[in-house]
Amino acid sequence: MLLVSSSRSGYHHGDLAHALEAAAMQLLADRPAQDISLREVARAADVSHNAPYHHFSDRRGLLKVLAERSMADLVEAVRVAIANAPDAISAVIEGGGAYIRYAVENPHGFDVIYDPTVCIPGEPSATMAPLIAELEGQLSRAAAAAGLDTAEDVVGVWGLVHGLGTLCAAGHFPLDVALAGYEHTLRRMLPA
Repeated sequence: MLLVSSSRSGYHHGDLAHALEAAAMQLLADRPAQDISLREVARAADVSHNAPYHHFSDRRGLLKVLAERSMADLVEAVRVAIANAPDAISAVIEGGGAYIRYAVENPHGFDVIYDPTVCIPGEPSATMAPLIAELEGQLSRAAAAAGLDTAEDVVGVWGLVHGLGTLCAAGHFPLDVALAGYEHTLRRMLPA
C-alpha cells in the first residue's frame, strides 16, 4: 500500500500554488496569520501535509505570501475607490475610507501586512515593494490633487487612515465614526 497523501482525494491539483494560497487566505479571514500552520493550509486545500513545502519554503514564507496577497487586496480597494470618486476631494476621502474599511473588514489581513516580522520595514520582498509603492502613490496623488501636496501632508493622511483603521478594527469605535472622523479631519487639513 502506497501512502503518498493524507488528504481525502490525494494530491491532484493542477495549480498547487493557487490552491494553497486560496486555502491560506480563507483561513486568514477567520484567524490571525500567526495562528495558521502549514498543516492547516494543506488540510484546507485538501492536499498532503507535505504539499505546502513545494510552494512555501517554511511558515515565514506562508506569512509573507499572506501579507503580499492582503496588500494587493488593500491596494485594489484604494485604487477602485479613488478611481470612482467624482472629484479630487472625494477621491482622497474615498481612498482613505477604503483603507479604513479594509482594516475593519479584513483585520487579520491588515495585521499581517504591517507585521514587522513578516514585512521588515525598509526591506520589503520583491512582490511587496511595488505594492507598497503603489499604495503610497495612490494616496499621494489623491492627496496632492486635493491640495495636500507636501510629503508631510501625505504622511499625515496615511497616518490618519492607518491609525483610524487600526483603532476601529480593534473595536475602539464603530466604522461610521471612524469614517466620519477621517472625513472631518481631512477637510480641516485641506487648504482654504
